[in-house]
Amino acid sequence: MNKTLTLNRRSFLRGLGGVAMALPQLNVMASPKNKIPAPKRMVCVGTHFGFVPDLFFPNQTGLNYSLPPLLSPLAKFKDQFTVLSGLDHGENATGGHRGVHAFLSGILSKNAKNFPEFNISLDQKAAQHVGKLTRFPSLQLSPRSDLTNRMSWNAHGSAIPPIESLNQTFDMLFKPFNQHQKQLKRKEIAAQTSILDLVRHDAKFLEKRVGFEDKQKLDEYFTSVREVEKRLEQSESWIDTPKPQVDYDLSMGADSADFVDRVPLFYDLIALALQTDLTRIVTFEIYDIGRNAGGLDISRGYHQLSHHGKVTEYINELSIIEKFHTQQFARFISKLDEIKESDGSSLLSHTQTLLGSGMGNANSHSNKNLPLLLVGGGFKHGQHLSFSSQNNSGNSIPAANLYVSMLQQFGIETDSFNLATGSLTQLRSS
Repeated sequence: MNKTLTLNRRSFLRGLGGVAMALPQLNVMASPKNKIPAPKRMVCVGTHFGFVPDLFFPNQTGLNYSLPPLLSPLAKFKDQFTVLSGLDHGENATGGHRGVHAFLSGILSKNAKNFPEFNISLDQKAAQHVGKLTRFPSLQLSPRSDLTNRMSWNAHGSAIPPIESLNQTFDMLFKPFNQHQKQLKRKEIAAQTSILDLVRHDAKFLEKRVGFEDKQKLDEYFTSVREVEKRLEQSESWIDTPKPQVDYDLSMGADSADFVDRVPLFYDLIALALQTDLTRIVTFEIYDIGRNAGGLDISRGYHQLSHHGKVTEYINELSIIEKFHTQQFARFISKLDEIKESDGSSLLSHTQTLLGSGMGNANSHSNKNLPLLLVGGGFKHGQHLSFSSQNNSGNSIPAANLYVSMLQQFGIETDSFNLATGSLTQLRSS
């Protein structure tokens, strides 16, 4: 069975359409007689500068709340998302811009060594669960990222850099290997494996000549080497598996387009990667908007506007950027909702999608009260959950508790994640 989306030249220019493609036969498209449960997915979208709190958080709590300005583009999906306020990572993820990288972990990288899984991020914890089931355990993408503020962190405290090129992303996902390329890929993997063997041999030799603390460090190093080996093994195991065939005319000039033209195309590729089951975990990090004001009608830089000092003119321009973020996120959610599984349910219903930031209020460099919006994924939605009263009373509810709920919904049997104290029972569908 084939699923079709459309993308014409005009929609490429502003990314308002979908993608014309012919999908291979997938398990999720099995006939009702041989129905296979649709896989669970997770998408985490994070902005470096957060959102203006007064424009993001509703004034009312519970079910009967009015949408704030920044969430108005998502109005048609109000019963499919939850706004969460009053959650953050406490004193463990402060530092203004230097605390943003703890968005999906709750732990600053400098403190990671004090924890069993360092500062592993939510997406990578979920990726461990997926393992080799997909060609890519996870994808990290960004139209423009920042070296010091990565979103994804593995279990060894290392940041995972995102891919910033649309063309590179497309080729990695959909460009088929010919026989020559397969041979080169195998040689490349063999060479990397040989290097790892030499590294391990040298480290083993050194291990016999160092003290206890250094042996612990070497143990961590060996674990990292093994993780690289696993990734190489996975890459090799998928070489002969054909990539999905797509009819998608991504211009070679896509990467030189303005921010406003590239962002929707990244979202298109994310939707395609999920739909074709190339991966089930995606993080999309948004830092600056780049040159030419990103193609937006603003006169000042993003960072400058984020420190608006409550000046109306600055807030108005900043809201143009932030409204663009939520509009494109809404467009992505709409795309997931339109894509149907074999049982008639939507891709959105199986994809828990988080929009948020490790920055609570960029104007004051605060990492408190993080803007968090959870969409789809089978949760109990249609509400604004506020935990501010607990924070004010000193009984802070960690944002990591939300992540525990997300991991549980993803199929992972756990009651903990980094500094979480539990889960959010208010999100349980039954």
